[in-house]
Order: sequence, then structure tokens, then C-alpha cells
Amino acid sequence: MRHRRRPALAVASLGLCALLASAGPAVATEPPSEQAGPSTAAAVSPLTASNFRYTLSETSSALVGALDAALPNVTMGTVADDGNRTPSCGSAPSVTHRTAYYCWNSGDQGTSAWYPQGITTSSDAYGSGTYEGRRINLVSWYDHADDGIDKGVRISVSNLSASASAPPYRHILLVEPSGTTSAPSYRPIDIHAGGIMWYGNLLYVADTSGGFRVFDLDHLWRVSTGDSSAVGRQADGSYHAFDYKYVLPQTAKFTDSTAGGYAQLQHSSVALDRTSSPDSVIVSEYRSPSDVDAGAQVRTIRVPIDYTDRYLEPASDGVIKATEAYRTDLESVQGSTAINGEFFFSQSDGSDHSDPNSDGDLHTFAAPSGALVRHGNALTVGAEDLSYDPTRDYLWSLGEYPGYRWVYAADASSF
Repeated sequence: MRHRRRPALAVASLGLCALLASAGPAVATEPPSEQAGPSTAAAVSPLTASNFRYTLSETSSALVGALDAALPNVTMGTVADDGNRTPSCGSAPSVTHRTAYYCWNSGDQGTSAWYPQGITTSSDAYGSGTYEGRRINLVSWYDHADDGIDKGVRISVSNLSASASAPPYRHILLVEPSGTTSAPSYRPIDIHAGGIMWYGNLLYVADTSGGFRVFDLDHLWRVSTGDSSAVGRQADGSYHAFDYKYVLPQTAKFTDSTAGGYAQLQHSSVALDRTSSPDSVIVSEYRSPSDVDAGAQVRTIRVPIDYTDRYLEPASDGVIKATEAYRTDLESVQGSTAINGEFFFSQSDGSDHSDPNSDGDLHTFAAPSGALVRHGNALTVGAEDLSYDPTRDYLWSLGEYPGYRWVYAADASSF
């Protein structure tokens, strides 16, 4: 869900389950007994795409270079091969047209300290589907700060080449460089990380009210472990990251803005579309049912991205602008992507794990015109981000609730 911090959580039979208000389907009109089938709803309205814009700023290269000199650099392949956690699934998720799934270890399945949100894969990174010879999935988690220490955002690196059904994995911490070139340091990234996208050596992380944070895999650092409360450069010159072994630094930021009187876009999810020409980025915003009832718009946009430098691509006038934009007014959107011109949206639909109608819904529409089509209960309860793997026609998503945290793929062409 798109709440930055949540209150205390109640105990449920399979773990600590978030007490979230039920978000009924935005457009369905059929009774509960018929909600599992697809249904057509209101048409999507086009918006002026060029009114959604971005400005690039970069982290000091001298500061990043100072940290490069101070810390051992490692590759993503090294991290993927250094998995220290083994998943275990107690059951399979109920997902329409399911093609693959895996879980986390018991500690990560049940923790209320961290919540998984975004997903991206090595098929986003490169069209071949692998990165440094490995199939890898990345998942973002935000810290709930239950212990009073906000650790920010961590990324799970799962090695699917080692095992497709139980990939070993390790968490790494996202950090922002700080300090000076003579005493370089870093600090946690305090954002929700509702969506992530991997493109070449860069990882884009959605910043709800700020656009995108960008992290460079060419600057992965190994740090000291053994202190779960320390982060950054310490008095003795050592570097820590809350007992995480690896950190990934922010190297750029794309700050969003709007023109033409449009309200700022809420960056709740992000995905890569490799089926467009050129490659592009899909962004959607989350709005609660009460927000929509109060008149809030719900929008999704497409922004071109340059494969040569992996940055969002400016228009001929030098301004980074969206090239497509739509108003869907679909409540509780947690993730989105596009495949050959068709948009896909994941929608959370309540938190009653005993009620099948609380399972997440999938919505599609063929741009530029047409109606939203709802595929009821196609996803798991607490469904989050979406990512498409064109090499296998896998549409990936995941669940956020403790005890119900499958990572899974469905056959995209079947919807």
C-alpha cells in the first residue's frame, strides 16, 4: 500500500497482517459471486502527455569516487552468488494463469519490520534476460521503523539461475552518498520504494512525491558487518550498513514537475516497457478509494528512455516529457506496465485473507482508446508492483502482507 508509515499491526494466523481498509474494486458492477471473471468498465481518458516533466540532477562524481576508493567494489554477479537466505513456501499462491512462484525465508515472510513493494528482473536490465550470466529478480522493501531506527530501503537480490523455485537471496541496502571527499559517508534512503525498474547498470526507484532515485550497479560496495545500529562512516574509519554486507549508492535523481495546471503526479509504481520503440518507462499513481470518492484523479504516463546512457530521454527541446498520459481513476493501483500497447494495472482489494474477493485484481486496457477490463481476483491478496519479462511472457508481481508474501508470475498473453 502507499502509506509511508503504518500503525501497529495485529497478529494473524500466518503472521502479522496489516490493518488496512478494504479497497473495493473501482469499476466492477457484478455481484461477489461473479467477480472472478473479466468485466468491462469505464473508458480511459487521454491527457496532455507533455505536461508531465522531469529534471535530472546527479550526485557529485567526486564524492562517489571517494567512496569507490574507500570501499571494496563488487559486481552484481558476486552479490547474486553470495545469497545467505533460502526461501521456503508453505503453499502455492492462487494466481490466474500462474507460471512461476517462490517465497522468502520464514523470518522475511512474517516480519512486520519490512514490507516488500517493487519488483524488477534481469530481463528489464537487458533484452537477453540475464545480467552477468544470471537470471536475477530484485525486490524493494521499505523499513517500518518498528525499532525506532529508520533503515530506509533494502533490495532483495534473488538468484533464479541457482534455483527457479527457491532462489537463494541476499538483501542489500540503498544509500545516499554524504560527507566530504576527504571523509565520505552515506545515509539511508527514506522513501516508500513502491516501484523499481532495472535498466542496464541503473536501478530506478519510485520516490512517491519526488520522481525517481537512480542507483548505479557499477558502484556496489562491500562494507563491514556486525553492528545492526550503525550506518555510514564510523569514527574508526570503518563503514557499516545496519549489518548488511553490501550497499548500493544513489548517483542521480529525476525530479518531476507538471505544466498546464496539472497536479503533481504521485510516483507509486514504475516499470520498463521493452515492447515499445524506443524503450519506455510506465509510471502510475496510487489513490485510495476515499481519495477517488473525493475527486482525486488517477493517472498513468509513459516516458521514453535512452538505451545509450540509461537515462530518461529528453525531447528535441531538451526537456524530459511524457509521450503518453491517461486518466484511469482506478483506485488502489499498486503497479502497472505495458505490453505491445496494452496497459496492465494491479489493484489491491482488501486485507481479509479468508475472503477470496480480497485477492488482488488485474486491469487491462488497449491504448489509446478503449475501456478498462477487470480480471477479478487474478492476483494474491496485497498485490503490489508489476514487471514484464518478454523472454518468457512472464508478468511478475508479489504480495506485501506478512504470511502472504509470494513472488509470482502469470502468463501475460492469457489476459
